[in-house]
Parts: sequence; C-alpha cells; structure tokens
Amino acid sequence: MRRILLFAMLLLGGCQHVAPPPVSGEIRDLRSGTLMTPRELLTRLAEPARVIVGEQHDNADHHAVQLWLLQSLGEKRPQGSLLLEMLTPDQQSRVDGVRRAPKPPADLPVELAWQEGWDWNLYGPIVRFAFTQPYPLLAANLDNSEIRAFYRQPPVLQGERSNAQSVKNELAGQISDSHCGLLPQSQMPAMLAVQQQRDRRMATRLLAAPAPALLFAGAFHARKDVGVPLHVLDLGAPEAPVVLMLAEQGSEVTAAMADYVWFTPSTPKPDYCAEMRKQFGQ
Repeated sequence: MRRILLFAMLLLGGCQHVAPPPVSGEIRDLRSGTLMTPRELLTRLAEPARVIVGEQHDNADHHAVQLWLLQSLGEKRPQGSLLLEMLTPDQQSRVDGVRRAPKPPADLPVELAWQEGWDWNLYGPIVRFAFTQPYPLLAANLDNSEIRAFYRQPPVLQGERSNAQSVKNELAGQISDSHCGLLPQSQMPAMLAVQQQRDRRMATRLLAAPAPALLFAGAFHARKDVGVPLHVLDLGAPEAPVVLMLAEQGSEVTAAMADYVWFTPSTPKPDYCAEMRKQFGQ
C-alpha cells in the first residue's frame, strides 16, 4: 500500500513539473515594477481567461519562449485554444483538415498553405506542438481579399477607445517607421484602417475562442494602449486580456503597453531601411 501511495505521489509531482525556460532574461510585473521568476509568471498567466503574447516576428528567442509558455501553461491547467496572427480564415479549413487526418501530412507547411512571410523555421515548432494537443488552433487575421477591400474602402470603425486620436497617431507613427518614412502620406488612412481592422478581427476571434485562450501576435497588435485589448473592450467585454510583451533588452515597454514584459537578449538587426531605400531609388 505504501508503495502505491508513493508511486501516486511521484505521478502527481511529475504533473506539476515545469521545465526551465529555453531563454534567459528579465521578467517584470509592469504594474508593480517588481521582478518575477518564470514560475511566478506562469502562475499569473494561468488565471485569466484571455492572454495575448506580443512578439518580435523575426526573433527566435521569442518563439522559443512562446512554445515554452504554451507547453508549461498546459501543464498547469487545461488550455482552451491557441490563436495565431499568422493564420487567416481561408486557412482554417486546412488547419481543421490536418487535425482530422489519421496521420500528419508529409509536408505540413504546404498542407496549411503557410504564408512565406512567416518564417516556418520559427513558427513550425509552435504549430506542430499545437496539433498534438486537444484544443483548437485558430486563425486570427484577415484574408488577403479582406485587406484589399479595406484598403480600397476603409470602413468606419466603431468604438470610443480604438477611435481615440492618440491611438490613431501612435499607430500612424509606427506604420510610417516600419516603412522607413517612405510611405506616401496619401496611403496612410488606408494603411491605418487595415491595421485597426486586423486588431478588430483578432479581438473578435479572441472573444469567441474557447477559454482559456492564448493569442500570439506582433507587439503593436498586442499593446494595451493601441491594439487588440482596446478593441476587446470596445466590443463590450468587461475586462481586457492580460498582455505579456516579449521585447529585446533595451526596448521601452511601459505599464500602459502591457501587464508583464519578458526582456530577451538583444540581437543584431539587418538594415531593412537601407534595402528599402535602394528599392525606392533613394
């Protein structure tokens, strides 16, 4: 009997084991300013119904942390769903088809019609792990046809928070910076509309997803002061999602932007603007 009890205790203890994170860095509660351990962060993130993790798309450390979070949170409580900015509605049937298939496809990116703009080497491990789990993997973005329609005829956005001029100004500045200041001002209203319609779609999908729901998206989509959380509130939710921002050391992340920040080591960055200026002949 004693051996049976000991074996049961070992099993229960194993279920609570959380592997150490694959990436070092400083984790901070932005509301209190205090430092946190990875285990403390997991405890906090396991409580809310909706969590958004903001990423730098080309940072391998961020995707390693996301996979660790997904695996570790699933060990603390059942995961309800995973949503990805990198998946569009017209890919959802492909995702569901892979889920129903008796065995994994020989070429998963091809089967999913994975878009080349998202580096499969970075996102593949997350997607593959999600397919081993019982919860749904859900598209959170717009289709290209929707983007073109919104660009041609920007819709009127409903919502006091997301329509604030300070929000639009901040997003317009980010759009201009991401295009190295080369975007004609005449295109700014359409680009801003598309950005905010992406945020609105992610908010809608997040609210409809089985909880606890986890959304992986770019940093500006994740931000509490300009992104998806504002749209969640404008859609009538009683509270905003909890936001964890993944950022490189030296980046500025404030309590207005996120609830928690995980600073990862800084990495060398290619000069995208130099290449873009060559394309524009400048």
